[in-house]
Amino acid sequence: MAEKLLRSGLIVSSMTLISRVLGLLRDVVIASFVGAGAAADAFFFANRIPNFLRRLFAEGAFSQAFVPVLSEVKAKHGDDAVRELVAKVAGTLGVVVTLVTLFGVIASPLVALLFGMGWFIEWLQGGPDAARFELASFMLKITFPYLWFISFVALSGAILNTYNKFAVAAFTPVFLNIAIIAAAVFASDWFAEPAIALAWGVFFGGLIQLLFQLPFLARAGLLVMPRWGWRDPGVVKIRTLMLPALFGVSVSQINLLLDTLIASFLLTGAVSWLYYSDRLLEFPLGLFGIAIATVILPTLSRMHASASMEDFRHTLDWALRFIALFGFPAMAGLMVLGKPIIAVLFMRGEFTSTDVDMVSYSLFAYATGLFSFMLIKILAPAFYARQDMKTPVRIGIIAMVANMAFNLMLAPFLSYVGLALATALSASLNAFLLYRGLQKTGVYHISSTSLVFVLRVMMASCIMAFVLWWWLPDMAFWYQQSTTWQMGQLLMSCVLAALGYFGCLWLLGGRFHQIQRQHHSG
Repeated sequence: MAEKLLRSGLIVSSMTLISRVLGLLRDVVIASFVGAGAAADAFFFANRIPNFLRRLFAEGAFSQAFVPVLSEVKAKHGDDAVRELVAKVAGTLGVVVTLVTLFGVIASPLVALLFGMGWFIEWLQGGPDAARFELASFMLKITFPYLWFISFVALSGAILNTYNKFAVAAFTPVFLNIAIIAAAVFASDWFAEPAIALAWGVFFGGLIQLLFQLPFLARAGLLVMPRWGWRDPGVVKIRTLMLPALFGVSVSQINLLLDTLIASFLLTGAVSWLYYSDRLLEFPLGLFGIAIATVILPTLSRMHASASMEDFRHTLDWALRFIALFGFPAMAGLMVLGKPIIAVLFMRGEFTSTDVDMVSYSLFAYATGLFSFMLIKILAPAFYARQDMKTPVRIGIIAMVANMAFNLMLAPFLSYVGLALATALSASLNAFLLYRGLQKTGVYHISSTSLVFVLRVMMASCIMAFVLWWWLPDMAFWYQQSTTWQMGQLLMSCVLAALGYFGCLWLLGGRFHQIQRQHHSG
């Protein structure tokens, strides 16, 4: 089973890698065109709101509720029942998302006021960046329909994943990145403010993603006419599971929105600096954490449906070893290599060396919670697969309240960096409470094999970080060199880090077979 999951995980990871590389290229283009000023803040704000709602109506809470029910229907009643359920879910979801999207487009100034209060106050007072509020409100009208497109993208992706067709859904985000890059390069001259072209890139990116997935659904015989089914038993079950999950699975997104709200009161550029650092964190998180979470949710759901609890525990244990193998070195690497990575990727056009420094501070703070973010991605599905939504919701509420408290404690002293650190701390608390919840109910506890493996990984990561720190030249010297030299130095540093990490791990007793197959020792 672990070999099959590993293959599926690698497929999703490789597709995600293409998407994330293009995502980084997209951010490089955005940084060059709009930098980290008021217009950039407005665009990232207009992009973040529909993306937050995407977590609710699309791959977040919806998928966590939909996949276990769909897996159960498929296992017990076959493909005809699956098509019936898909038709009614598509029709019901479609009506709800259409109403929300229309509200977002029409009431965009109200939404901008709600989550950008600081900008609204500045606009009322006629401050130097007063136009930022109006720009954010206008761009929200363009970006909000992305929610409608991406909700159906998530629906079709969840169906294909349930049928073990992981590559299609994992590759789909590539088109969003291509659309935004194309809009920036070819359409930015059409507008007085180039950021508006980026907003249209988001709109068309969502449309293209949906059109890409439809033929694959048709080929699988699962492209059906949507029908209203609010009271259908399957839809009722999904709604029942989804309502608490709306909050539980979106805690990190709600925390990010709270960060955005607080950042709107801070210095200009704070929203952009947090965005760029969060995007760099999302690269390893998407590549390993989200990829494995995507693969194990349908698997855990099937195991729960067939009462294979021993396999359920071993699958979770395997997933923990997998994310530890890549999560800890990624965390250490981002902390040490943060500034060089940011400089190579973003320092051109409107993006200055000051922005490099500012982004690196929040990246370091975010990176302290990277393994916790990954851990949440594999522990939360253990509850969803068992159709237990209440426990992660309760834990999510605790984590969100803690995040708000951390924000209030840290932001006055550390400004936007305090917001990033608060997010990392609340994620660590969230992960700990999820693990304790699984342990208390006897569903899962870490095996001795995995515990030893994780300790080896942590030691190898620390050694790698020290070697990197010793190897890197001073940043003042770095800035004086050519872009080619910087890229070569960064590449050499990454190669050194990889060789050093895996070499240390091997010397400490870490072996590939510990990841390749499941261990049944406790």
